Amino acid sequence: MDKLVLFNNTTRNKLLNKRSGESKFGEHIKMLASISNIYEQLKSLDVTHIIIGFPEDVGVFANLGKLGASRAWEATLKVLLNIQSNTFTKANTVLILGHLDFSDELLEVSKLNQNKKSDIKKARKIVERIDNSVAHIMQLIVSTGKKAIVIGGGHNNAYGNIKGTSLALNKPINVVNFDAHSDFRPEEGRHSGNGFSYAFAEGFLKNYFVFGLHENYTSDAIFTSLNKAKTIDYNTFEDIEIRMKFNFNDEMQRASNHVHKKPFGIEIDCDAIENMPSSAMTPSGFSVNKTRQFVSFFANHKNATYLHICEAAPKKKTANQVGKLITYLITDFIKA
Repeated sequence: MDKLVLFNNTTRNKLLNKRSGESKFGEHIKMLASISNIYEQLKSLDVTHIIIGFPEDVGVFANLGKLGASRAWEATLKVLLNIQSNTFTKANTVLILGHLDFSDELLEVSKLNQNKKSDIKKARKIVERIDNSVAHIMQLIVSTGKKAIVIGGGHNNAYGNIKGTSLALNKPINVVNFDAHSDFRPEEGRHSGNGFSYAFAEGFLKNYFVFGLHENYTSDAIFTSLNKAKTIDYNTFEDIEIRMKFNFNDEMQRASNHVHKKPFGIEIDCDAIENMPSSAMTPSGFSVNKTRQFVSFFANHKNATYLHICEAAPKKKTANQVGKLITYLITDFIKA
């Protein structure tokens, strides 16, 4: 728990914009007063959802991607705390736990050169340390019986989410991944592009469905790997949205049939959303409303164990836009 920074009143009050006659979400969420006996506290609290942030982009760096994912957590909090608290948003059922402090790791990576192979190797070793912290906190949250909402960070954190959840439940879990990429790249050292291949190889991930793969950005080797495994299935963005060979709702049902019989995670990579500021921003992707429908649909299943929103990379001008989108996805998950 050395990395955990609890969300507290001081942080909340700095970010909260109170308004006469209105009741804000941030005024009603639960928080922990102390880090001691954290499991017992979380277990006994009358909440259904626990929100945690992983503000880092080390895995993105290690995958030669564009940085910025470390800023999504703060951008989200600024918006989330200031939406309305009402019968729909259910703020009193939510605990904001805090975030894992990866400032040391970010500092280490800031001194590395993305063009040097030796530095990329070092970055991938740092990702392994991040994996351990993520898996540990996820194991703790899931073992309390609450649903986790994870705000990234890079998609490297899918590995820690899956491992921690699997260890908490003492069995492999399933995952549906709303993503332009499979993140099933070779086990060449940890980064944001191989969280699922590592989790699969190590037995933490059982059934895996990739929803909306972009054909232009998926290699033949990856398609071969995905087609080989009996417990992996996928569809492509082009088959659904461009050629309209498959219907979006029908494909959600097909993906659900693949994962929902066991506890499963919902992974949302912001690279899949059209014009969303992210580490691999796309001009052609699913709309925000389709993304919201996707989260709401899968969150309705009792076996939905966690939601992970990752790869959003806000800048100053786009921070509010990113925070709003992630907040919509968080509340869609809670409302379901």
